[in-house]
Amino acid sequence: MSDIETERRGEVAWIRLNREDRMNAYDGDMARTMIAAIRDAADAGVIVVTGTGRAFCAGGYLANLSDPDTLALRHMFYGSLDLYEAIRTSPRPVIAAVNGVAAGGGNELLVACDLAIAAVSATLGQTGVRIGSAPVLGGTNFLAMNIGEKRAKEVSFLCRRYKATEALEMGWINGVVPDDQLEDEVTRWANELLKMSPRYLEIAKISSNVWWNQCRDAYLSGLGMLVQAIGSDDMIEGASAFMEKRKPQFPGRAQKSSD
Repeated sequence: MSDIETERRGEVAWIRLNREDRMNAYDGDMARTMIAAIRDAADAGVIVVTGTGRAFCAGGYLANLSDPDTLALRHMFYGSLDLYEAIRTSPRPVIAAVNGVAAGGGNELLVACDLAIAAVSATLGQTGVRIGSAPVLGGTNFLAMNIGEKRAKEVSFLCRRYKATEALEMGWINGVVPDDQLEDEVTRWANELLKMSPRYLEIAKISSNVWWNQCRDAYLSGLGMLVQAIGSDDMIEGASAFMEKRKPQFPGRAQKSSD
């Protein structure tokens, strides 16, 4: 069974993350497969990204952060940016069909999509600073274009989970529907887009990327900092606590409290 499944429904290309065992978290290889699927779908009218099971995407695969492989993590970090850029530079509108949890890099994947429709049971949020990372590819910067700077800092600093209905009120997503109506609703949006001029939809999309492009230097500098922090005490403690389902004891905080 493939990590990424693709399906053509008429002029709509559905791309499904298919690692239910890890809530569709992706590694470097899976990101590259998804990039190829998005590029191969350039001849479709609309592209839909969704997940299998109870999650849309839980972000980058975190299993090895407590004993990190620097090269593999570097590939995963930069592969994330390549994946999001493939979405932003695709000539076709990309809709996120948010079937469940969108967390960490999975939320940033959603943010990179042009439109997002969520099932009512879905939750959204960042996880980075709680587990020894930071959302530098949208969560700390471009998300502010959707929900405002103060709200984006709330999301990225506090790592709370937000219900789909809350995300809709904040401007994070475009719509919320009952779980069993998600694919039908996304199909309705896709069919409406298919009535438009593909040439001018592409122009509108490229033009709308101005703020995404303005953030690109921030993405690259943030990635550089993440790479340099691989193997840090905070990364190892955050990842270990996450896997052991306990509260992390970050070294910097412990040192400060003992002064």
